[in-house]
Amino acid sequence: MGTVKCIGVLTSGGDAPGMNAAIRAVTRAAIYNGLKVKGIYRGYRGLVTGEISEFKSQNVSNIIQLGGTILKTARCKEFKTPEGRQMAYDNMKKEGIDALVVIGGDGSLSGARIFAQEFDVPCIGLPGTIDNDLYGTDTTIGYDTALNTILDAVDKIRDTATSHERLFFVEVMGRDAGFLALNGAIASGAEAAIIPEFSTEVDQLEEFIKSGFRKSKNSSIVLVAESELTGGAMHYAERVKNEYPQYDVRVTILGHLQRGGSPTAHDRILASRLGAAAIDAIMEDQRNVMIGIDHDEIVYVPFSKAIKNDKRINRELVNVLRELSI
Repeated sequence: MGTVKCIGVLTSGGDAPGMNAAIRAVTRAAIYNGLKVKGIYRGYRGLVTGEISEFKSQNVSNIIQLGGTILKTARCKEFKTPEGRQMAYDNMKKEGIDALVVIGGDGSLSGARIFAQEFDVPCIGLPGTIDNDLYGTDTTIGYDTALNTILDAVDKIRDTATSHERLFFVEVMGRDAGFLALNGAIASGAEAAIIPEFSTEVDQLEEFIKSGFRKSKNSSIVLVAESELTGGAMHYAERVKNEYPQYDVRVTILGHLQRGGSPTAHDRILASRLGAAAIDAIMEDQRNVMIGIDHDEIVYVPFSKAIKNDKRINRELVNVLRELSI
Protein backbone atom coordinates (compact mmCIF):
# COMPACT_ATOMS: atom_id res chain seq x y z
CA MET A 1 0.00 0.00 0.00
CA GLY A 2 3.01 2.29 0.20
CA THR A 3 3.65 4.88 2.89
CA VAL A 4 0.97 5.37 5.54
CA LYS A 5 -0.04 9.02 5.77
CA CYS A 6 -3.47 8.78 7.39
CA ILE A 7 -4.81 6.33 9.97
CA GLY A 8 -8.37 5.54 10.99
CA VAL A 9 -9.25 4.63 14.57
CA LEU A 10 -12.40 2.87 15.75
CA THR A 11 -13.80 1.13 18.83
CA SER A 12 -15.81 -2.03 18.35
CA GLY A 13 -17.67 -4.63 20.40
CA GLY A 14 -18.46 -4.11 24.07
CA ASP A 15 -17.23 -0.82 25.52
CA ALA A 16 -14.52 -0.87 28.18
CA PRO A 17 -13.20 1.83 30.53
CA GLY A 18 -9.93 3.13 29.09
CA MET A 19 -11.02 3.06 25.46
CA ASN A 20 -11.04 6.87 25.45
CA ALA A 21 -7.51 6.93 26.84
CA ALA A 22 -6.53 4.62 23.96
CA ILE A 23 -8.26 6.84 21.35
CA ARG A 24 -6.42 9.83 22.80
CA ALA A 25 -3.06 8.05 22.71
CA VAL A 26 -3.50 6.78 19.13
CA THR A 27 -4.59 10.23 17.93
CA ARG A 28 -1.82 12.21 19.59
CA ALA A 29 0.96 9.71 18.86
CA ALA A 30 -0.09 9.70 15.19
CA ILE A 31 -0.11 13.52 14.99
CA TYR A 32 3.25 13.64 16.80
CA ASN A 33 4.64 11.36 14.09
CA GLY A 34 3.27 13.50 11.26
CA LEU A 35 0.23 11.36 10.42
CA LYS A 36 -3.34 12.46 9.81
CA VAL A 37 -6.05 10.85 11.96
CA LYS A 38 -9.67 10.06 11.11
CA GLY A 39 -12.10 9.01 13.83
CA ILE A 40 -14.57 6.34 12.70
CA TYR A 41 -17.84 6.41 14.65
CA ARG A 42 -19.87 3.35 15.72
CA GLY A 43 -17.20 0.78 14.94
CA TYR A 44 -17.30 -1.13 11.67
CA ARG A 45 -20.79 0.24 10.99
CA GLY A 46 -19.32 3.73 10.66
CA LEU A 47 -16.76 2.38 8.21
CA VAL A 48 -19.57 0.90 6.10
CA THR A 49 -21.81 4.01 6.29
CA GLY A 50 -19.00 6.57 6.08
CA GLU A 51 -19.44 8.11 9.53
CA ILE A 52 -15.89 9.43 9.61
CA SER A 53 -14.33 12.75 10.60
CA GLU A 54 -10.82 14.12 10.96
CA PHE A 55 -9.40 14.23 14.48
CA LYS A 56 -7.06 16.93 15.72
CA SER A 57 -5.31 16.97 19.09
CA GLN A 58 -8.14 18.99 20.63
CA ASN A 59 -10.72 16.35 19.64
CA VAL A 60 -9.25 14.12 22.32
CA SER A 61 -8.75 16.74 25.04
CA ASN A 62 -10.26 15.95 28.45
CA ILE A 63 -11.35 12.41 27.60
CA ILE A 64 -8.68 10.33 29.38
CA GLN A 65 -10.82 10.20 32.53
CA LEU A 66 -14.08 9.24 30.79
CA GLY A 67 -15.55 5.75 30.68
CA GLY A 68 -17.19 4.36 27.55
CA THR A 69 -16.00 5.54 24.15
CA ILE A 70 -16.45 8.94 22.46
CA LEU A 71 -16.35 7.12 19.10
CA LYS A 72 -19.35 4.99 20.15
CA THR A 73 -19.63 1.31 19.32
CA ALA A 74 -22.23 -0.79 17.50
CA ARG A 75 -22.85 -4.22 16.08
CA CYS A 76 -22.58 -4.41 12.29
CA LYS A 77 -24.08 -7.31 10.34
CA GLU A 78 -23.11 -5.73 7.01
CA PHE A 79 -19.40 -5.92 7.84
CA LYS A 80 -19.74 -9.70 8.16
CA THR A 81 -20.55 -9.86 4.43
CA PRO A 82 -18.06 -9.40 1.55
CA GLU A 83 -20.31 -6.66 0.12
CA GLY A 84 -20.30 -4.77 3.41
CA ARG A 85 -16.53 -5.00 3.71
CA GLN A 86 -16.18 -3.72 0.14
CA MET A 87 -18.27 -0.67 1.09
CA ALA A 88 -16.05 -0.18 4.14
CA TYR A 89 -12.93 -0.35 1.98
CA ASP A 90 -14.39 2.09 -0.55
CA ASN A 91 -15.10 4.57 2.26
CA MET A 92 -11.56 4.14 3.57
CA LYS A 93 -10.13 4.97 0.15
CA LYS A 94 -12.49 7.93 -0.24
CA GLU A 95 -11.33 9.32 3.12
CA GLY A 96 -7.66 8.66 2.29
CA ILE A 97 -7.19 6.25 5.22
CA ASP A 98 -4.15 4.00 4.71
CA ALA A 99 -4.21 1.95 7.94
CA LEU A 100 -6.65 1.06 10.73
CA VAL A 101 -6.29 0.89 14.51
CA VAL A 102 -9.08 -1.24 15.97
CA ILE A 103 -9.76 -1.13 19.73
CA GLY A 104 -11.87 -4.05 20.95
CA GLY A 105 -12.09 -7.72 21.86
CA ASP A 106 -11.66 -10.95 19.91
CA GLY A 107 -14.68 -10.35 17.65
CA SER A 108 -13.35 -6.93 16.69
CA LEU A 109 -9.89 -8.31 15.97
CA SER A 110 -11.40 -11.16 13.94
CA GLY A 111 -13.13 -8.56 11.77
CA ALA A 112 -9.87 -6.64 11.35
CA ARG A 113 -8.04 -9.79 10.38
CA ILE A 114 -10.51 -10.72 7.62
CA PHE A 115 -10.59 -7.11 6.35
CA ALA A 116 -6.79 -6.94 6.27
CA GLN A 117 -6.53 -10.19 4.33
CA GLU A 118 -9.17 -9.23 1.74
CA PHE A 119 -7.92 -5.72 0.97
CA ASP A 120 -4.27 -5.72 2.06
CA VAL A 121 -4.95 -3.01 4.63
CA PRO A 122 -2.49 -2.67 7.54
CA CYS A 123 -4.55 -3.26 10.69
CA ILE A 124 -3.32 -2.92 14.27
CA GLY A 125 -5.44 -4.14 17.18
CA LEU A 126 -5.60 -2.91 20.77
CA PRO A 127 -7.03 -5.31 23.37
CA GLY A 128 -10.04 -3.42 24.74
CA THR A 129 -12.28 -5.73 26.77
CA ILE A 130 -13.16 -6.06 30.45
CA ASP A 131 -13.05 -9.87 30.10
CA ASN A 132 -9.22 -10.04 29.89
CA ASP A 133 -9.61 -13.03 27.56
CA LEU A 134 -7.20 -12.15 24.73
CA TYR A 135 -4.15 -14.35 24.36
CA GLY A 136 -0.71 -12.72 24.25
CA THR A 137 -1.30 -9.86 26.68
CA ASP A 138 -1.12 -10.00 30.46
CA THR A 139 -4.05 -7.65 30.78
CA THR A 140 -6.59 -5.86 28.58
CA ILE A 141 -7.87 -2.27 28.59
CA GLY A 142 -10.83 -2.04 30.97
CA TYR A 143 -10.16 -5.18 32.99
CA ASP A 144 -8.62 -3.46 36.01
CA THR A 145 -11.46 -0.93 36.24
CA ALA A 146 -14.12 -3.65 35.98
CA LEU A 147 -12.32 -5.62 38.68
CA ASN A 148 -12.38 -2.60 40.99
CA THR A 149 -16.09 -2.05 40.24
CA ILE A 150 -16.77 -5.67 41.24
CA LEU A 151 -14.72 -5.17 44.38
CA ASP A 152 -16.72 -2.12 45.40
CA ALA A 153 -20.04 -3.92 44.79
CA VAL A 154 -19.04 -7.09 46.66
CA ASP A 155 -17.81 -5.06 49.64
CA LYS A 156 -21.30 -3.53 49.88
CA ILE A 157 -23.03 -6.90 49.42
CA ARG A 158 -20.84 -8.33 52.19
CA ASP A 159 -22.38 -5.85 54.65
CA THR A 160 -25.92 -7.07 54.01
CA ALA A 161 -24.90 -10.74 53.66
CA THR A 162 -23.31 -10.63 57.11
CA SER A 163 -26.27 -8.83 58.67
CA HIS A 164 -28.71 -11.48 57.45
CA GLU A 165 -26.43 -14.57 57.53
CA ARG A 166 -27.06 -15.33 53.89
CA LEU A 167 -25.35 -17.06 51.00
CA PHE A 168 -24.99 -14.62 48.10
CA PHE A 169 -24.26 -15.59 44.51
CA VAL A 170 -22.85 -12.57 42.66
CA GLU A 171 -22.79 -12.88 38.87
CA VAL A 172 -19.98 -11.06 37.07
CA MET A 173 -19.16 -10.69 33.38
CA GLY A 174 -16.44 -12.56 31.55
CA ARG A 175 -18.35 -14.60 28.97
CA ASP A 176 -16.24 -17.78 28.64
CA ALA A 177 -13.38 -16.52 30.84
CA GLY A 178 -13.20 -16.61 34.63
CA PHE A 179 -10.61 -13.87 35.22
CA LEU A 180 -13.05 -11.34 36.69
CA ALA A 181 -14.76 -13.94 38.88
CA LEU A 182 -11.58 -15.54 40.20
CA ASN A 183 -9.55 -12.39 40.82
CA GLY A 184 -12.64 -10.56 42.06
CA ALA A 185 -13.20 -13.37 44.58
CA ILE A 186 -9.60 -13.19 45.85
CA ALA A 187 -9.62 -9.40 46.10
CA SER A 188 -13.00 -9.20 47.87
CA GLY A 189 -12.39 -12.09 50.24
CA ALA A 190 -15.22 -14.11 48.72
CA GLU A 191 -15.54 -17.76 49.70
CA ALA A 192 -15.47 -19.20 46.17
CA ALA A 193 -15.56 -18.49 42.44
CA ILE A 194 -17.45 -20.58 39.90
CA ILE A 195 -15.72 -20.23 36.55
CA PRO A 196 -16.26 -21.75 33.09
CA GLU A 197 -12.71 -23.11 32.86
CA PHE A 198 -13.50 -25.79 35.48
CA SER A 199 -17.14 -26.44 34.59
CA THR A 200 -16.39 -29.78 32.95
CA GLU A 201 -13.86 -30.92 35.55
CA VAL A 202 -15.76 -30.77 38.85
CA ASP A 203 -19.15 -29.88 40.31
CA GLN A 204 -18.01 -26.53 41.64
CA LEU A 205 -21.10 -26.03 43.83
CA GLU A 206 -20.78 -29.43 45.47
CA GLU A 207 -17.08 -28.83 46.08
CA PHE A 208 -17.88 -25.49 47.71
CA ILE A 209 -20.61 -26.89 49.98
CA LYS A 210 -18.50 -29.94 50.95
CA SER A 211 -15.59 -27.70 51.93
CA GLY A 212 -17.67 -26.86 55.00
CA PHE A 213 -18.00 -23.19 54.15
CA ARG A 214 -20.22 -22.54 57.19
CA LYS A 215 -17.74 -23.81 59.80
CA SER A 216 -16.27 -20.44 60.69
CA LYS A 217 -18.50 -17.92 58.89
CA ASN A 218 -22.08 -16.79 59.21
CA SER A 219 -22.31 -15.51 55.63
CA SER A 220 -20.79 -16.48 52.32
CA ILE A 221 -20.28 -14.84 48.94
CA VAL A 222 -19.64 -16.80 45.76
CA LEU A 223 -18.71 -15.05 42.50
CA VAL A 224 -20.12 -16.73 39.38
CA ALA A 225 -18.91 -15.99 35.85
CA GLU A 226 -21.81 -15.44 33.45
CA SER A 227 -21.42 -18.19 30.90
CA GLU A 228 -23.40 -20.90 29.17
CA LEU A 229 -20.86 -23.27 30.67
CA THR A 230 -21.63 -22.28 34.27
CA GLY A 231 -25.29 -21.44 33.81
CA GLY A 232 -24.88 -18.20 35.75
CA ALA A 233 -25.82 -17.23 39.30
CA MET A 234 -29.55 -17.99 38.97
CA HIS A 235 -28.75 -21.58 38.01
CA TYR A 236 -26.71 -22.11 41.16
CA ALA A 237 -29.22 -20.34 43.40
CA GLU A 238 -31.93 -22.71 42.11
CA ARG A 239 -29.69 -25.69 42.76
CA VAL A 240 -29.04 -24.60 46.34
CA LYS A 241 -32.77 -24.09 46.97
CA ASN A 242 -33.46 -27.59 45.68
CA GLU A 243 -30.44 -29.48 46.99
CA TYR A 244 -29.56 -27.54 50.16
CA PRO A 245 -32.81 -25.87 51.30
CA GLN A 246 -31.35 -25.06 54.72
CA TYR A 247 -29.43 -22.11 53.23
CA ASP A 248 -30.94 -18.66 52.73
CA VAL A 249 -29.85 -17.71 49.21
CA ARG A 250 -29.80 -14.39 47.36
CA VAL A 251 -28.57 -13.44 43.87
CA THR A 252 -27.04 -10.20 42.61
CA ILE A 253 -26.28 -9.78 38.91
CA LEU A 254 -23.86 -6.88 38.43
CA GLY A 255 -24.42 -6.71 34.65
CA HIS A 256 -23.47 -3.56 32.76
CA LEU A 257 -22.46 -1.81 35.96
CA GLN A 258 -19.08 -3.45 35.33
CA ARG A 259 -18.57 -1.73 31.98
CA GLY A 260 -19.00 1.82 33.25
CA GLY A 261 -17.06 4.26 35.36
CA SER A 262 -13.90 6.30 35.16
CA PRO A 263 -10.87 4.13 34.27
CA THR A 264 -8.33 3.38 36.98
CA ALA A 265 -4.78 4.74 36.78
CA HIS A 266 -3.66 1.27 35.64
CA ASP A 267 -6.09 1.24 32.70
CA ARG A 268 -5.24 4.81 31.69
CA ILE A 269 -1.51 4.06 31.66
CA LEU A 270 -2.01 0.73 29.86
CA ALA A 271 -4.25 2.31 27.19
CA SER A 272 -1.79 5.20 26.71
CA ARG A 273 1.17 2.84 26.27
CA LEU A 274 -0.69 0.50 23.89
CA GLY A 275 -2.09 3.42 21.86
CA ALA A 276 1.34 4.99 21.38
CA ALA A 277 2.79 1.54 20.54
CA ALA A 278 0.13 1.06 17.84
CA ILE A 279 1.54 4.06 15.97
CA ASP A 280 5.10 2.76 16.47
CA ALA A 281 3.97 -0.51 14.90
CA ILE A 282 2.48 1.29 11.89
CA MET A 283 5.68 3.31 11.44
CA GLU A 284 7.61 0.01 11.49
CA ASP A 285 5.37 -1.41 8.73
CA GLN A 286 3.82 -3.96 11.08
CA ARG A 287 0.42 -5.30 10.08
CA ASN A 288 -2.21 -7.68 11.40
CA VAL A 289 -0.87 -7.63 14.95
CA MET A 290 -2.41 -6.91 18.33
CA ILE A 291 -0.37 -4.74 20.67
CA GLY A 292 -0.05 -6.55 23.98
CA ILE A 293 1.83 -6.22 27.23
CA ASP A 294 3.97 -9.11 28.52
CA HIS A 295 5.87 -8.69 31.81
CA ASP A 296 5.52 -4.91 31.45
CA GLU A 297 7.04 -4.94 27.93
CA ILE A 298 5.18 -4.05 24.73
CA VAL A 299 4.77 -7.05 22.40
CA TYR A 300 3.31 -7.58 18.92
CA VAL A 301 0.97 -10.58 18.79
CA PRO A 302 -0.23 -11.83 15.38
CA PHE A 303 -4.04 -11.68 15.08
CA SER A 304 -4.10 -15.41 14.38
CA LYS A 305 -2.55 -16.13 17.79
CA ALA A 306 -4.48 -13.50 19.77
CA ILE A 307 -7.83 -14.73 18.46
CA LYS A 308 -7.32 -18.49 18.17
CA ASN A 309 -5.32 -19.30 21.29
CA ASP A 310 -7.11 -19.59 24.62
CA LYS A 311 -5.76 -17.52 27.48
CA ARG A 312 -5.31 -19.84 30.42
CA ILE A 313 -6.36 -19.13 33.96
CA ASN A 314 -3.57 -19.33 36.54
CA ARG A 315 -4.38 -22.39 38.64
CA GLU A 316 -2.22 -21.10 41.48
CA LEU A 317 -4.84 -18.41 42.00
CA VAL A 318 -7.51 -21.09 42.48
CA ASN A 319 -5.39 -22.60 45.25
CA VAL A 320 -4.83 -19.18 46.83
CA LEU A 321 -8.62 -18.61 46.95
CA ARG A 322 -9.22 -22.07 48.41
CA GLU A 323 -6.61 -21.65 51.12
CA LEU A 324 -7.69 -18.15 52.12
CA SER A 325 -11.44 -18.79 52.25
CA ILE A 326 -11.39 -21.25 55.16
